[in-house]
Amino acid sequence: MLIRTYSTAERAKYGDFWIRNETRAPLSGQVHRHEFFQIQLNVEGRTRHYIGSTERWLEPGSIAFVLPYRVHLGGRPAGSRFYVINFELHFLFPDLEADPLELETIPLQRAPALAPFLFQEFMDFRLEAADFDVALRACEKMMEEHARRALFSLEIIRANLLQLIGTVCERYERELLALATAHAQRGHRADSLSRVTRYLRENLAGRITLGDAARAANVSPNYLTNLLKRETGKTFTEIVTSRRMEKARELLAYTTLRVSEIAQSAGFKDEAYFTRRFRQYFRVSPLAYRSITAPAALR
Repeated sequence: MLIRTYSTAERAKYGDFWIRNETRAPLSGQVHRHEFFQIQLNVEGRTRHYIGSTERWLEPGSIAFVLPYRVHLGGRPAGSRFYVINFELHFLFPDLEADPLELETIPLQRAPALAPFLFQEFMDFRLEAADFDVALRACEKMMEEHARRALFSLEIIRANLLQLIGTVCERYERELLALATAHAQRGHRADSLSRVTRYLRENLAGRITLGDAARAANVSPNYLTNLLKRETGKTFTEIVTSRRMEKARELLAYTTLRVSEIAQSAGFKDEAYFTRRFRQYFRVSPLAYRSITAPAALR
């Protein structure tokens, strides 16, 4: 079965964060994966989810955490109520120099909020009473600010997102720390992904080849090709293009660099070619994207 991988460009008007509830039509009824993080808070109803290799039943108060590129499928029975939260890595961890493919190698001390995402396949998360009220209010506030998108909306959204994740981490701290200790030794697959994504990040502005990436990961080009396809559903070229576009999008939204400078930083030597590819990828020009997403002070 072909498993589709959804990109941010296919899902979001704003590329950093978006949230919806049960009033929106389902985006996918098939097993799939996506490049961004996802959280679902179940408010009412009992829904069945498949996350990675596990089956999870979400009761009212349950929360599911889905890592980027993790194969999954969520339920949507009649009468259910829920919030689905999606966000990019840099939105929650702006100072974390990492790639979605190497998250399993990052020590929790560097990014504690990753914990429930990393260990969702090994345990269930459910909040009750006051903790559930905190999570529900956080989702309601994020919905409000996502619709408003005023000057400080992103800061308010980020604070409430951390409040939601932090409430879960506090409730399940002992279990999460025990799992982190048990999984401290990473396997060859995760190490290879970490090395290749580090190579891509450090060389994004220059020429990138499959052979060089494979050497950086200490694997053969054929092994790397198959590994990336299996883990992401994408080819090496598609992943490089995705990383370049995400870098350009981030620079447009959070810096005052000129488009020509952003093109070079993202590995495009020709500004016109970059502009054309950006429009194809995000369905909007670089300058139009900046006008939509950048804070007022940076426009």
